[in-house]
Amino acid sequence: MNNRIITYISKTLQIEEWQVKNTLQLHEEGATIPFIARYRKESSGGLTDLEIIELLKVYEQQTELEKRKEAILKSLEEQGISDSDLLENIQAADNISKLEDLYLPYRPKRKTRASIAKERGLEPLAKMLMSEKPFDVELTAKKFIDPKQEIQNAEDALQGARDIIAEWISEMGWVRDLLRQKFQRNAQFSSKIIKGKEEEGANYETYFDWEELAHKAPSHRILAMFRAEKEGFIRLKVIPSQEDAIEILERKIVRSDSQAGEQKLLALKDSVKRLLFPSLETELRQQLQQKAEEASVKVFSENLRQLLLSPPMGQVNVLAIDPGFRSGCKVVCLDKHGKLLHNETIYPHPPQNEAVPAIKKLKSLVNSYQIEAISVGNGTAGRETETLLKKIKFDREVIAVMVNEDGASVYSASEAGRKEFPQYDVTVRGAVSIGRRLQDPLAEIVKIDPKSMGVGQYQHDINANLLKENLKTTVELCVNAVGVSLNTASEELLTYVSGIGPALAKRIIEQRDSNGKFESRKDLKKIKGLGDKAFQQAAGFLRIEDGKEPLDASAIHPEHYDIVTKMADKLNTDVFQLIGNREVKKLIHIEDFVSNEVGLPSLKDILDELEKPGRDPRKKFEIFHLDNTIHKIEDLHPGMVLPAVVTNITDFGAFVNLGIKENGLIHKSQIADEFVNNPADYLRINQQLKVKVLEVDLVRKRISLTLRSVN
Repeated sequence: MNNRIITYISKTLQIEEWQVKNTLQLHEEGATIPFIARYRKESSGGLTDLEIIELLKVYEQQTELEKRKEAILKSLEEQGISDSDLLENIQAADNISKLEDLYLPYRPKRKTRASIAKERGLEPLAKMLMSEKPFDVELTAKKFIDPKQEIQNAEDALQGARDIIAEWISEMGWVRDLLRQKFQRNAQFSSKIIKGKEEEGANYETYFDWEELAHKAPSHRILAMFRAEKEGFIRLKVIPSQEDAIEILERKIVRSDSQAGEQKLLALKDSVKRLLFPSLETELRQQLQQKAEEASVKVFSENLRQLLLSPPMGQVNVLAIDPGFRSGCKVVCLDKHGKLLHNETIYPHPPQNEAVPAIKKLKSLVNSYQIEAISVGNGTAGRETETLLKKIKFDREVIAVMVNEDGASVYSASEAGRKEFPQYDVTVRGAVSIGRRLQDPLAEIVKIDPKSMGVGQYQHDINANLLKENLKTTVELCVNAVGVSLNTASEELLTYVSGIGPALAKRIIEQRDSNGKFESRKDLKKIKGLGDKAFQQAAGFLRIEDGKEPLDASAIHPEHYDIVTKMADKLNTDVFQLIGNREVKKLIHIEDFVSNEVGLPSLKDILDELEKPGRDPRKKFEIFHLDNTIHKIEDLHPGMVLPAVVTNITDFGAFVNLGIKENGLIHKSQIADEFVNNPADYLRINQQLKVKVLEVDLVRKRISLTLRSVN
């Protein structure tokens, strides 16, 4: 394990070196992030899952840096370069820019204007000009005339010499570092519309004539400008003032106004415009793209986390409706475990308008299947269906809830949907997904590609692999934070459990289908391929209710069961009496159970679990109703105060559902009376709000809202 990397991570993240070393060791041994964060707190020093993710990210970056150093050192060795200062500086470099600057003069190049000039024998002239010693430049240049080398006159010779000097300047580490700092501080986005593209590029009208400092540009604008440029609507530059850069470098490089100094200044200007600025602009663009992508991925991941951890209604019998007009409303009945019991289609809306038989059928289904809740998709005809339900006087108490159906159609057409319901069409599968989302959002949403959930920003402009990996990690953290019922979980849900993965998830389902429910966590070891390591990583996150071992229903890891037994013995009782016992924390002195392997952090977790075994970290489910009088955007007018639900959070504001087709936008300047930099600090997905309408743009179908001064 590289000590330089450990020290670097420790300083960068401000954590102790032993925490870094232990965490990396656990990771290299195959421990997952959720396992380390939950069951190895003593080793990691209590690092959270997000802190571990950041640690591993920095470790990967520094490891790649070390690999690049090795490649560069090998290249220098092959070139016979053994400058001790250079080699030492390369070893000490802690970022890729510094490393590449050091290597630049020695990096093998394709043919350049400078290399051609050197081949023509003009390097001595370049050195003379570079030194700025007094000499007759014109007369000296004539000595290098050689028609065979395509040097026809003195100007040809001087041009070649200037090309060499320009390249030398561009490869000077201090020059690149100075200009890089100028790019970081002063580079400006400057965009202009390409003539004739005004109408076609109307969506990017903001950037037809736009300027702003690059380092202050928010991620959504960076991605938008790069997209507009890529699609051919604008010309975009991201540079500081060239004149300022030349002036600064002239003071440091050109020492006189002699003939040689004049040639040197010409070379300097050429170096800045032709070599340095294009190179550093490309570098800055890459950094800005990366910064914007990481910010967008962070927004997407946080939104997804909140969506996955939405409060579940729990195990209730559900009637789910996927609303529609012409094609009707698909209705399904699910038992409390989400099992499909019945499906059919009703046609209460235009053009059929069969409301009476539809109401009769719904009442019958509610009674027949002892329905406790009705889940209604919030898409087309959703509000009309909700209004219909409110008119029905059911014979039993039933709750009707509007559910976000984003991604339901994706699941219905997916391999997972076809595999689960091969005998039913996509409309049935979509309705089932809508119903299960009410029962347990997490268990259902894991079956859907997160990109289909409508909670990101500029996701198509983000590196696909970066987005995929981050969203996968987010799902894993959420699944393991909640825990999974081993005997009811789907294959997709089990896939995200620590240490399991797709292959073992499939085998668990096969074992469950063949042999019935698992009686204990130990039964997992009977599954082919699930060895001791996988068991260790997974067991604590899997729950078995009403099994042989009472602790299997908790988040207490099997490796700690003996500690609970000792606690029970200490109190002259049994384990059953400790589970769910609110007084257990007062009765047990956890210091008595500290050992070399288990410290106070893990023991406190054990006591918390004994008090509330298998506790769900998600909030309690609450019913929320939107305004029944609002059905379309034309019903809105400025000044109205309405209930709303947050559906998406970006770095420029939040989108909310008002119960109509169009979502409203609360710009971040309208979220609070104080300055808001990050909307996610104030709002969360599915948060229930009261908003005021500021403006309604019927032409562009845009709704501007505010939270400021809303009572």
